[in-house]
Amino acid sequence: MTRLYNDPRAFADEMLAGFADAHSRYVTRVPGGVVRAAETPAGKVAVVVGGGSGHYPAFCGVVGAGFADGAVVGHVFTSPSTQDAVSVGRAAASDAGLLFITGNYAGDVMNFTLARDRLAAEGVDARVLFVTDDIASAPADEAGKRRGIAGDFVVFKVAGAAAEEGYSLDEVERVARHANDRTRTLGVAFGGCTLPGDPAPLFSVPAGRMGVGLGIHGEPGISEEELPSARDLARRLVDGVLAEVPADGERRLGVILNGLGTTKHEELFIVWRSVAELLAERGFTVVEPEVGELVTSLDMAGCSLTVVPLDDELERLWRASADTPAYRKGAVAAAPAGVRRRAEQASDAGQEVERAGSAASRACAVTAVRALGAMSERLREAEAELGRIDAVAGDGDHGRGMVNGVSAALKGATTAAGRGAGAGSVLAAAGDAWAAKAGGTSGVLWGAILRAVGDELGDQGDEVPAARVAAAVRAGVAELRRLGKVEVGDKTMLDALAPFADALDAGVAAHRPLADAWAEAAQAAGRAAEATAALRPRVGRARPLAEKSVGTPDAGALSMAMCLDVVARELAAE
Repeated sequence: MTRLYNDPRAFADEMLAGFADAHSRYVTRVPGGVVRAAETPAGKVAVVVGGGSGHYPAFCGVVGAGFADGAVVGHVFTSPSTQDAVSVGRAAASDAGLLFITGNYAGDVMNFTLARDRLAAEGVDARVLFVTDDIASAPADEAGKRRGIAGDFVVFKVAGAAAEEGYSLDEVERVARHANDRTRTLGVAFGGCTLPGDPAPLFSVPAGRMGVGLGIHGEPGISEEELPSARDLARRLVDGVLAEVPADGERRLGVILNGLGTTKHEELFIVWRSVAELLAERGFTVVEPEVGELVTSLDMAGCSLTVVPLDDELERLWRASADTPAYRKGAVAAAPAGVRRRAEQASDAGQEVERAGSAASRACAVTAVRALGAMSERLREAEAELGRIDAVAGDGDHGRGMVNGVSAALKGATTAAGRGAGAGSVLAAAGDAWAAKAGGTSGVLWGAILRAVGDELGDQGDEVPAARVAAAVRAGVAELRRLGKVEVGDKTMLDALAPFADALDAGVAAHRPLADAWAEAAQAAGRAAEATAALRPRVGRARPLAEKSVGTPDAGALSMAMCLDVVARELAAE
């Protein structure tokens, strides 16, 4: 298990600080991650990789010459926030543009897409690519739904080498997508990993068994099989990844046998011996294979096999030199004279312009701050249970993410309210802080919901009628649908929020006092959240483990219902 930490909530930040200090020759820390110590020269495309921490040497370990120009690093197994990605992207980008690359997970997709859009609005030509190499997470005809696991390394390497050669942004994106389209990975787990501070692993594997089709965020396998010998495991992995390699295609392969954190190198070499023999028997030539830990999952026991058929261009880029803290190949030319080193950057997050509120709006803002305080207390009490529920089909970080998010939101809202801001500005500050500090899917969605509610409430007016509150909640529902691309029945937080909004609308239309209408709507949300136990996830990271989640409510819907319930209590106390 993960034993060495100070404050589990600060694990990623402290790790990144230590990493940047130990490797100051290569990297400089910026808000949200690290960038190369030397500034990106004019005319060179910047390749920025990223995702949650817990996967070292991915992502920060591959920042350096011939590889990535920057890495965005979130909390353990949690997508970095939009602001983190913007910060690292802005620091890394030159006049030639920027390509973000990350795994195909809902939180990463939302946050990196929003970061691309925000940088584009600033005049940076930014693109984004989501790696989809995991063959176990979706069938071949739905390859766009697949997760990114150890194949991340292949796409990062190819894109980084292309950018180092002087490819244009269009060409870097083209060859990176070409590599992604060809890359296939299958992984197995012998035991789960443990989040810092948690007493038990996110999942366990029975003795003598292995999970097949694991995820790198602590998700268990899609299925279980008997634990084979090393030779038979090699055959299982080779058969899996070659099933989608065209029989008449290139016969030269880039190959990675990747350890997930606990499996020893000696064990990997034994497996590799059989993998190499099997590939040779089937007529393939392996080009400079990688055997070791490249994309890990904290202390998970397991391994994965990745293959990419190489044409001439991909082979050249796969074999290209690189020099990074965790990965070195060949000889990298010295940086040209005149390239400047960066200084470590303080936070560049801009301060939202807060608008003074009317008396009625300031009173509403005070209620909002009290409600966030009550939410914070309730979520802290429920943190472990929410994590346990989330681990059934996800990575078990939902409770921790919610606590981080609401704590930051409370601080941001309190500061804004203390300056006399109205309800709209207070909720906007809360939403931005929640999204920045929670990261992940729920973080960006909660941030967007709070901001949408605040935009509807505004900062002015002689009163804040119940109908406006109901309309503000409805605006939050619309934003959740728009950004999350979810509908009722998808087994997400919308399954609690939409019934709540419907019931609140009905209560307000019937001229019920707001506190009474809210309390009745919160009860409807609670019932709807519990009912998600019968649903199969249709979107998001839990989708590959949909069957395992049946019988367990959705953690996001439950936490939403908890928050709505404690707000009801605050309204009743007024």
